[in-house]
Order: sequence, then structure tokens, then C-alpha cells
Amino acid sequence: MMKVYVFSAAVLGACFDCPHIHAQPLLVSQSSDIAYHSLQAAIDALSAQGGDILVAPGVYREKVKIAKPGVHIKGTGKRPDDTVVVYGDGAIYVGGTFRSATLEASGDDFRLDNLTIQNDYSLNPAHPPSQAVALSITGDRDVLTRVRLLGAQDTLLANKGLNGRLSRQYFADCYIEGHVDFIFGNAKAYFRKCELHGIAHQTVVYTAQGKAAPDEDSAFVFDHCTLTADPGIGEIALGRAWRPYAAVIFLSSKMDAPVIAEGWREWSKGKTDTLRTAYYAEYKSTGLGADPAQREPYYHRLSDREARQWSLETFFGDTSWLPHKRSK
Repeated sequence: MMKVYVFSAAVLGACFDCPHIHAQPLLVSQSSDIAYHSLQAAIDALSAQGGDILVAPGVYREKVKIAKPGVHIKGTGKRPDDTVVVYGDGAIYVGGTFRSATLEASGDDFRLDNLTIQNDYSLNPAHPPSQAVALSITGDRDVLTRVRLLGAQDTLLANKGLNGRLSRQYFADCYIEGHVDFIFGNAKAYFRKCELHGIAHQTVVYTAQGKAAPDEDSAFVFDHCTLTADPGIGEIALGRAWRPYAAVIFLSSKMDAPVIAEGWREWSKGKTDTLRTAYYAEYKSTGLGADPAQREPYYHRLSDREARQWSLETFFGDTSWLPHKRSK
């Protein structure tokens, strides 16, 4: 019945843990005549200031673009798996990686909770290999909680905004899967208690951070995350530098995947020299893939004091935009 998906604005505000209360949320459902039948239609119906959207369980095959600020989207199923937004564009066919995203969110103060975003381009055996983004996110003060991001190459683009504008992004309790460079971009992004999963492929590279200059304010921090992988992968690396000053830090993360002993790899072996300029660091990594004694020579093994410099509060400074009840 439709009433299952109707929430008051006050209740929805608590669900998103945001500091303001929106008007009555818009509803998306494939089985109700009084709801929007696509997510994009509901987004288009929001005011220029954004608003809240509740999405009923189901599979929504559509390409979604969100440019408005303050758009808050929540799946109403019991699990993120229950509500899936999926499309299958590949960069090779649509004019570039950035155009391939299933969901593109460029507005500030974006919230996404309890659903799945997928790019299923790679699941078609007739498709040639190509980058295929599930989520492209470039807004500032964006928060994703309990979100599944499914793809293969270049699953998540966490990037700066137009003209290099700072983008602070927070991911908590998310699941992100792919193979080559599947978390990439140049945002100031913090991942808390997320699972990063490498899918079967010749090569898996978890990250490709894109910091281009030493004074840029960007980095990827993975705090208490878990790294897993399918069996039979040829080589698994923590990251390679999409741009020469890439910055990636793993804090107290459990590496349950057979990561190469060096941990980190060159962007293009024998052709580039990014390991010397990139900042790759770990603090108390554990598990099968944690081997600090054999890491590549430019990697940083953080002390307790150095690790505190990458804590959530220090990393962002102003944390007033973050959920009040963070994952512990």
C-alpha cells in the first residue's frame, strides 16, 4: 500500500540527519499511480533549492542527473539491495568517461542513503572493454550512507566541481566494487567503514586519485575500511596515481585481499614516475594484504601522531555538515 512509503517531513529529516527540514518528500514507485515512476522525474519536480525524495524498492533503469543543491534521496527498502538505479553506458560509446555515469550529482549538500547505483555495461559480453561510471559526484558537503556502487572500470568518480572547486565528500558504511581504478577522482573524500571489493579481472587497482599539484586540497582517506576481492585476480594494488601528486591514506583498514607486496604501483610501468611524487600512506593495516616491510620505498608508514592528522575532524576542519551519528 502507498502508505508504507509516506513519511512526515520531520521523520525524513531524522532519517537523513540533516540540519534543516524539507517540505513533504516526493515519492518514487513503479507500482503506484500517485507517485513518480522515475527518479529523474521526481528530481525535475523539486524546487531549485532541492528537497527530499523517497524511492520504493524496485529496479529503475534510467540515467539520472542532479544539478540542484540540497537533493536528498533515500531508498525505503530494508537493505540497499532492494532499490537499484541502473544504466549501461560505456565511455567508448558516449564520448568519454565523465559522460558514462548512471547517476551524476553535481549539486552541493547532496545526500544518498540506502540504495544501489549500478553501471552494468561490463555485464554484456558483446561490449568491448571501457570505462563505465556508476556514480559521478562533484558537489561539496555531500554525504553517502549505506550505498552500494556496482561497476567494473571506474565505478566511482569522486571529483572536484567546475573550475577545480573544492568538493568535500563523506561515505559511510558503503560497498564499492570494480576492478581497474574503480575509485578515482580529485575530491577531498573520506570513507568510513566501507567495503572495497575487487571483482574478477586480470588487474585490480582500488584507487586512482587525481591530485595534480602539491598545494591542492584533496585526498582519499579510508578509515577502518575492509578490502576484499574475488579469487583468481592476476594483480591487486591499493592504488596508482592518476595525477602525479595523488594522495591516498588507509587508516586501520583490514586488507583481506592478496595485495601485491609493494602495495602501490606506478601509473604506467616504465613510462611514468609518479610514485616519487604521490603521497601513499598506511596506518596499522592488517590482514593478508598488509605487509609494511615490503612496501614500495616512497610509501609512508604513519606514526600515531601522523595518523591523527588524517582523522575526520582534522581532515575536514568544519564537520557541521556531517551526520550527527557517525558510524563508530
